[in-house]
Formats: sequence, C-alpha cells, structure tokens
Amino acid sequence: MKEAAQAGYEAWLRKRTVTDQTQLSLIMRWTNGIVLEEDDRYIQTAASELAEMIAAWTGRRPSDSVPGDGGGWLRIGTFMGSSEVARAFSEEEMSVVQEDGFRLRRLGERVLIAGMTGRGVLYGAFAFLRLMQTGDSLDELDELSNPANSLRLINQWDNVDGSIERGYSGQSIFYAEGEIVRDLSRVRDYARLLASVGINGIVINNVNVHKLETMFLTEKYLPRIVEVANVFRTYGIRLFLSINFAAPIELGDLPTADPLDEAVKDWWKERARELYGRIPDFGGFLVKADSEFRPGPFTYGRDHADGANMLAEALAPYGGLIVWRCFVYNCNQDWRDRKTDRARAAYDHFTPLDGRFMDNVVLQVKNGPMDFQVREPVSPLFGAMPNTNMLIEFQITQEYTGQQRHLCYLVPQWKEALDFDTYLRGEGSTVKKVADGSLFGRPLGGFAAVSNIGSDANWTGHPLAQANLYGYGRLAWDPDLSADGIAVEWTKQTFGHNDYVIRTVLAMLMSSWGVYESYTAPLGVGWMVKPNHHYGPDVDGYEYSMWGTYHFADCRGIGVDRSVHTGTGYAGQYHSPHSERFESAETTPDELLLFFHHVPYRHRLHSGKTVIQHIYDTHFEGAERAEELVDQWEGLKGYIDHNIFEQGLSRFQEQAEHAKEWRDVINTYFWRKSGIADEQGRTLY
Repeated sequence: MKEAAQAGYEAWLRKRTVTDQTQLSLIMRWTNGIVLEEDDRYIQTAASELAEMIAAWTGRRPSDSVPGDGGGWLRIGTFMGSSEVARAFSEEEMSVVQEDGFRLRRLGERVLIAGMTGRGVLYGAFAFLRLMQTGDSLDELDELSNPANSLRLINQWDNVDGSIERGYSGQSIFYAEGEIVRDLSRVRDYARLLASVGINGIVINNVNVHKLETMFLTEKYLPRIVEVANVFRTYGIRLFLSINFAAPIELGDLPTADPLDEAVKDWWKERARELYGRIPDFGGFLVKADSEFRPGPFTYGRDHADGANMLAEALAPYGGLIVWRCFVYNCNQDWRDRKTDRARAAYDHFTPLDGRFMDNVVLQVKNGPMDFQVREPVSPLFGAMPNTNMLIEFQITQEYTGQQRHLCYLVPQWKEALDFDTYLRGEGSTVKKVADGSLFGRPLGGFAAVSNIGSDANWTGHPLAQANLYGYGRLAWDPDLSADGIAVEWTKQTFGHNDYVIRTVLAMLMSSWGVYESYTAPLGVGWMVKPNHHYGPDVDGYEYSMWGTYHFADCRGIGVDRSVHTGTGYAGQYHSPHSERFESAETTPDELLLFFHHVPYRHRLHSGKTVIQHIYDTHFEGAERAEELVDQWEGLKGYIDHNIFEQGLSRFQEQAEHAKEWRDVINTYFWRKSGIADEQGRTLY
C-alpha cells in the first residue's frame, strides 16, 4: 500500500536501484568518492544530493576522499576555493561562467563540478546526476552551462485555507486550515525538484491575495514564512510573496493605499525593513493590481508605474524586486461592442509607460494576449517596451488545456512563443531575447510560470504532467533546448532506459498538444469552456461572454475581426511584417485565423478545406487520436511501475470519453449555427 501511495513521488529524481547494466557501470565508474573544495551551504547541499542519489542507485555510498584504488571520483567547488579547481581551468574559461553557471570537466579519473558560486556548483551537481540518469558518456565531458535567464520563477496559486486556485493535483503542500503546515518535508522535496532544473525563485502564495494572505506581512505568519524561506534557501531558491496593493487599508493601519502618499510609502518601507531583517535574501513582491477586481493605483488616479515604483523604492536598498503582472483588461465590455478588445488591453495600458519603471521592477507578461489558451498569438507587448524589464509568464497548470486530466505537453507551445520574432530590432529579435533582457540590454529578465503541483502522491495528478514542470525549468535555463530533447531527458529519468517505453512516451508527449487542440479549440478561437471551472465544452458559456464573446459565431460566419481596417486594431500592435500578415485573412496562418478574422464558414483555408469542414473533421480526428492515446498507454503495461500505469490509465480513459463530448458539442453547435451540414455533423463543403 505504501508503494502505491508514493508512486511517482520521486518524479525525475528517482532513488531506485539502477538495473540497466550499462548505465550502472557508468555510474559506478565515476562515483567512488566526492571531495569538497569548500565549506559552503550550497556545496554541502550538492554533496549531499550526489551522495544520496548515488547510494540509492548503486547500493554503495561514495567515500568523502580520493579513492585509493584509482577509481573515478568527483571534486566539487568554486573557482574561489582551493587551487585544485582553479588550476583545471584557464582565466578565460573561468571568466565566462556566470553567477549561477557551472563547468563540468573530466580530467583523468576525476570529474570536476565547478562554479563561480556555490549555487552554480549545486546546479552543476544536478546536471551531473542528469547525465548519469540519461546514460551519457563522460569520456569527452567538457561542458559550460550558463542560465539564459537571471530570474527563473515559479508562482504558487496556493491559498492559506489549503486550496489552490486552478490547482488540479490535490490540496496545497504549504497550507492547511489557515496555517502554514508544520511538517515541511514535502516542501523540501519540492525544493529539490525545482533546484534540479534550475529554478531560483518561488512565490509561495496566490496572486489573488485574500485577507488571511495579506496577514503574511504580520507577526501572525512571518515566523513560519522564515522557516519556509530557510528550506528553499538550502536549494538556492529565493522566496517571494504576492501582496495585496491595498494591504495598508486591509490591515487597518491607514485609510489609503495611494502610492504617492508619503504615509503609504513609509508603511511599505517599514514592511520591507521587517522582512529583510528576518529573511536577508527575500526576493521581493509579486503584484496583481487593477485586474479582475483587485485593488491598485487606478483607485487614486495613478498609473501602474506609480504603483510599482512606490513598492520598488521600498525594496531597492535590500536588492528586492517588484514583479508586476500585466494581466489587465476591461471587465465591463458590452457584448455588442466589437471594438473594445481584451487582447489589446495589456499593450494599451503599459506601452505608454515604457522607460518609467525603476530598474528593480520587472513586468510579468503572459505568453499570449488573452489567458493561457491552447492557441493564441504571442503578446505584442514583448516587442513594444525596450526600456522596461520583462518576464514571460507561462501556465504549467493546465487551466485551459485539460486540467491534468488530459495529456497536453506544453513545451512545444512555449517554444513556439519563445522563438517568435518581434522584428523590433530587425530579424532575430525573438521573444526569448526580450525575456532574458539581451535584446535591449536590460539588467533583469527571465521566466515565470504558474505551478501545477499539489498534495497528490505523484505531485501533478496525471503522471505525464510532470513533464511540463520539468520542461519549464529546463527551458528557463536554456530556451534553445528542443521540446523532444527535453521529453527524452524526462522520460529516461522517470521511466528508465527501455527503448520501447522511451519511444512510446515521447510519441504521446509530442503529439498531445495537437491532439488536445484538435478536439477543443478550432483555428485559434478558444474560450469555449464551461463557466468558472473551465473544464468541458460550452461554446457560449465562458463567464465573460456576457460582456463580449470570443468567437462571435452567427449564421454568416465565425471569428473576431482584429484587423486595423475594419476591426479592433489589435493586428496593428505588431511590428512589420506581422502587422501586415495578421491584417489579412488570406495571409494569417490557419491556426490563428479565427483569432484575427471573422470569416464565412465556407472560407477556404490554406489547407484547402473550408472552415466548417476543418471544424468537423478535426473534432472527429481528435476524438480518434485521444482513443489512440489510451491504446499507446495500455501498451506500456508491464514496462512501467504498475501504480503509475494505473494512475495514467484512468486519466487517458477520461480524456478519450471527454474528447467525444467535445466533438459532439462543438460539431452540433456549428451544424445548427451554420445550417450547412447534415445532422451527423458532416458536410460536403
């Protein structure tokens, strides 16, 4: 029973005896001893992780000295430590290693794990373990690895009552019944997982800050928050808090939260002084303001720069950051108004403020202009603010992509966004270069994402949803990694080295985004989900449809006109050549057609099919492909852990049945709406 309860808990850091003899031989060859260069907290953590994992894999714990029998061993330390590591690298080789970067090098019978800092050594240790798990040869090992992004952030949407907003994997691991949990062992294990893929910051509470979470700034919670920060610090992860902009009012200290009021400024400076007195490496505040009824500077006739800079000024003496979310839009749109466009909102609000934010403010911008849909264009804000620090925000938790009941490997979607060329500085001005700060020479940048973990035994509910958490961390470190390469890495570490298992899981992961899209969201229209919980098909049911539908389907056609000439003008927020490409239905890519244009049902796509035929065909094909996922998973029975197999089987069976529901609801709706298809949902057009 215990094995069943814990199935999948170790995720990609499996502490199990290695049975593949080739892999075991590789591990045994290089891990006879671990020699530390310095007494540093992160190096101590690195040594502990190496020793524990190697002992679990081989049944033999490495010695803490150079082995006398000449076997391979590890030496770990910074370039600032003893001369042993420093002598192995030239001045030039050391100079290119960044603060969190590392070098791995084989020299004779030893492997060096070296960094500019102890954190770099820790990341290097996990990279070495990854090489051992994936079975890579170390004969020619000489690797330099620097993170592309200085900030690699995870956002927990956990509430102190133990619930998780948009959480699909059980309850919070941080909170229960209004308190921070007493046993932090699972929090520690989560920190291990995050550090292993290079995450260096975590926001431990929901961006929608409730009354109790506002009290995180008070003595009621601060002592326990310090304990949580201590756990994450061991793994090089800085703790951040989401805050309520109106906290001075909520806590009863002031009658106003006006960011230009001197008393408000002093109040936040005092909160900063208290926080950094207890948590010297506190990361900073995440703020959602003037969005979805959250309080913010608009209440006082101020703008986002006024609000962010007031907080940034309070944190600046301590090196703290303000992460300011750009998810804003008009909630009061009349459904008959086809000119007011939620997609435009972030660009319209923030671009006039470019250059006004302090250097310790970073804007957190969703990958698309809407809300983590299965298909939407890249936010044009990434090519519009060269004088402002930015993070790109993804959603690992699958709010609109199956809620971890359906398989949807999101790394290909994220890669598509990161590789999008904004053309702001000519060809090659990709989103990933905006996010990391390099395109505009900005001091801060990086990634943020909404976590998908909870109290479920396997962390993510669906066992394959772990690949999204793993993939996010790996992309945040290196956005040039391929989606299939990341999938193979994760599969080998999670399921072992059986070729059949690797091929099967890889095929399932790499097809899953397309499968999910095919039976849910046609041609970029999105949003056709049930109100509030966002699971299941409801073409007109999304909670904002009363103010403005997201498909405008009628008897004449479907889609939203976002052209400059006749629509909302959203297409004009992009730089050329995208502005021209999205302006015309003839040049807009098929997969985004209905996001940018309202077209007749008989409009012919580049594929040669009409819109209505595409909708019918893809929904039937998607349901069939969902059935195939069940078959593929069933083929793994006996090849993977039985309990993990059973976890996945129930999810795939639900997905297949749910895909049929999507097919029937969507096709019936458009048969009735268009009037040009038969009752079986098929057409000759």
